[in-house]
Amino acid sequence: MRIVAFALLLLACAACTSAPRPVIHAGPPPNPQTLSALEIRIYDLVQNERHRIDPDAKGLMLDSELIGAARKHSLDMAERNYLGHASPSGETTATIIMDEDAQFQGLLGENIALVHFSPQDGIDVDGMAHQFVALWLKSPKHRDNLSVPVYDRTGVGAAAKGDAVYVTQLFASDMGLPPPPSGAADGRSGNADSGAQAGIPQTGTAPASAVPVPVAAPGR
Repeated sequence: MRIVAFALLLLACAACTSAPRPVIHAGPPPNPQTLSALEIRIYDLVQNERHRIDPDAKGLMLDSELIGAARKHSLDMAERNYLGHASPSGETTATIIMDEDAQFQGLLGENIALVHFSPQDGIDVDGMAHQFVALWLKSPKHRDNLSVPVYDRTGVGAAAKGDAVYVTQLFASDMGLPPPPSGAADGRSGNADSGAQAGIPQTGTAPASAVPVPVAAPGR
């Protein structure tokens, strides 16, 4: 039986500013094309930073499964007004992926962040992408997470609500594990730790969080 192991959970949340939020007049929400462009720009920047940090790190290929899970988690954070690896009901990107692909195995990593913007001015894709990546690079654990050399797949998902944009970036590697045998049970076990929710006051620019989730092969 495959086991999703959360024992090596690494959850890092930096301090958040508590300055009063300015009064912001609502504008039109960002269109999907803008958010898609933001996702791609973040992917490009992380790819560049990854190789700058470790020239031997594997290149990251965009993965539709990871993109779907990242978008779903970012949208949930936006709609339910939280910033964390686990939703208020306990759902994580790992459970999202396992619900859709019970054969998934390997190493799954995650960085999340929130950035505020002025709806009247809209989203500056390049500027905001640099903001997100800068947040992760400022934290050693987030920086380490995005530069793990064995990761070879990624997915970025962005969602917006009000004056906030939420981004989730997932990283994955099968670690060279063989495919699970046909008919193998999925990896959720009763002793799996889903991890703590990281609720963060949403004032100013919020910090990022990172959580590598190893997924063991059958019999491990």
